[in-house]
Amino acid sequence: MSGEAGEATAPGAAPIRRGAVAFIFVTILLDMVALGVIMPILPRLVESFVENDTARAARIFGLFGTAWAVMQFVFSPVLGALSDRFGRRPVVLLSNFGLGADYVLMAMAPSLVWLFIGRVISGITSASISTAFAYIADVTPPERRAAIFGRIGAAFGAGFIFGPALGGVLGDIDPRLPFWAAAALSFVNAFYGLLVLPESLAPERRAPFHWKTANPIGALRLLGSDAVLAGLSVVNFIAQVAHVVLPSTFVLYATYRYGWDSKTVGLTLAMVGICAMLVQGLCIGPIVRLLGERRALVMGLCCGAIGFVIFGVAPTGPLSWLGIPVMSLWGVSGAALQSLTTRLVAADQQGQLQGATSSVQSVSQLVGPFLFTLTFAYFIGASAPWHLPGAPFLLAAMLMVVSIVIAIRTLAGASSETKMPRP
Repeated sequence: MSGEAGEATAPGAAPIRRGAVAFIFVTILLDMVALGVIMPILPRLVESFVENDTARAARIFGLFGTAWAVMQFVFSPVLGALSDRFGRRPVVLLSNFGLGADYVLMAMAPSLVWLFIGRVISGITSASISTAFAYIADVTPPERRAAIFGRIGAAFGAGFIFGPALGGVLGDIDPRLPFWAAAALSFVNAFYGLLVLPESLAPERRAPFHWKTANPIGALRLLGSDAVLAGLSVVNFIAQVAHVVLPSTFVLYATYRYGWDSKTVGLTLAMVGICAMLVQGLCIGPIVRLLGERRALVMGLCCGAIGFVIFGVAPTGPLSWLGIPVMSLWGVSGAALQSLTTRLVAADQQGQLQGATSSVQSVSQLVGPFLFTLTFAYFIGASAPWHLPGAPFLLAAMLMVVSIVIAIRTLAGASSETKMPRP
């Protein structure tokens, strides 16, 4: 991957070493592994502070998740704007060191208050992922961004395959050990970056830092500055809300409808991660070259909608597995959409763009859990007009259909002045 990016860089970009893009891939991979490592153990650690009161622990853990999402919403545009002003390298490296220190804090946390502070800091430092995507936009020609974004996206799938498995093993040894492992991964990555990561944003391409654009509201104004960019941002928001049905209700749904145990759920989630990683790493480039970014975006959204329908109506567990490869092709739309939006802003606004996009995704993480868990609870309850446990997934499919309609209308109205490729 580093070689591919090294063959040609974006116009006006600073010269990039062959290992730079590979480092960004490793950065996101290790960030996701570190996040995944603590996923299976953090709820247990919270529970240990409340004398194993599961109901109370669940409420507190929900508060932790909300705080993390709020920090992402607030600080993603701040870090994006800082990277536009001072460059990508210092923001990425400082975030890696900060994330490592934060995991140390959580490993040593003597109380829930300190653990909560750690989650808040984690939400802030993890917001640098938007800067990593801006780095890719800096060093990659527009016509090749979708493929590179797809390969970078494979790091997310890989991280969530290996991270929870490692965290589960380490957590059985000591509930604090996964946090130390996550800290080690972050520090190793930061020191590695000091050696191999060059700056991607030349001084003459940087933009002044202004709080009016670095706050979430100001960042969202950037998304509304162009009709096509605004339309694609709405598509992204609706699709991200639909995606939340998976982490918020899938385990409850599979256990309730199919009677799966933890092992079956874990293997199924691993299958999801593997399929997503294969699509992100191997399929996006060829599909985008064949269809073009616009058609690839619509195709990916359609696959997401069909996958949700399969999950929602499948009467047995094995039949629901048919939706996994279909759903995985949804990943094509994410890379295509990111590539299209990077064409609509200037080089000195790429950090703002990625920060604003991350803020939109954070809002979806605040809205989605309530929407889908309440829908699931209602349609399995006694007051529902009919028993429909798959209702959350069918609702997600409807949201995807809405996003498809908006995407088609937005792209149909795009003019040649948008610098977007025609199908």
